[in-house]
Amino acid sequence: MKIALLDSGIGLLAATAAVRRLRPDADLVLSLDPDGMPWGPRTPDDIIGRALTLAEAAAAHGPEALIIGCNTATVHALTALRARLEPDLPVIGTVPAIKPAASAGGPFAIWATPATTGSPYQRGLLAEFADGVPATEVPCHGLAEAVEHADEAAIDAAVAAAAALTPEDVTTVVLGCTHYELVAERIRAAVQRPGRPPLVLHGSAGAVAAQALRRIGEQPAPEAAATGTLTVLLSGREGAALPAPALAYAEGRLLRTATPAR
Repeated sequence: MKIALLDSGIGLLAATAAVRRLRPDADLVLSLDPDGMPWGPRTPDDIIGRALTLAEAAAAHGPEALIIGCNTATVHALTALRARLEPDLPVIGTVPAIKPAASAGGPFAIWATPATTGSPYQRGLLAEFADGVPATEVPCHGLAEAVEHADEAAIDAAVAAAAALTPEDVTTVVLGCTHYELVAERIRAAVQRPGRPPLVLHGSAGAVAAQALRRIGEQPAPEAAATGTLTVLLSGREGAALPAPALAYAEGRLLRTATPAR
């Protein structure tokens, strides 16, 4: 079994690690775009073009499913990718976990990139799944970029700034960018208020990984032998290793144990 994932940068690590934990025997193909990142400031047409290029590079390796490990790419490119690749290659997008956060009924916040915060896409999800539930959209300036470069000081500053914008009565935070899942515990520590119930964080990685397996008719097998290989493509170039900042995170270090594909 082979599963591919794409993103402009290392935000896909969270979903990749989730797949790895569910199926240690799965071969993984990671298609990143260091030449074109970040995608956030790009036009939708540019994002679509770059995502299609990454997807086709990954598809050449014969995966059974393709995960878009990025909220921004899902918003702009999911329809185009499915039109190009399905039904031969199922494409799974990443959607912020607003629905499960709202189902708890308490006030929650959505941490997202400034481009996503207040967007028609995010407002549509709120209207569909959180009607009547108090929700605060929190723009996280510079956090994705800081995580991408494993810049510890910049991560701390961006998390602190976003925490200051998060209401004190919030009981749940939706991690609306896949990069944020890599620093989830730092976010929890910054937002948790003394005397309040433990903060609940909602990411998308686990649900996306499980959906990919369902789409190809596979079941989780976390006890399987860790025989899966790893292929890394950087803007289509083959034979690459994981970017060095990836190893600053537990998810990246987990993948380091995979055998490089030949």
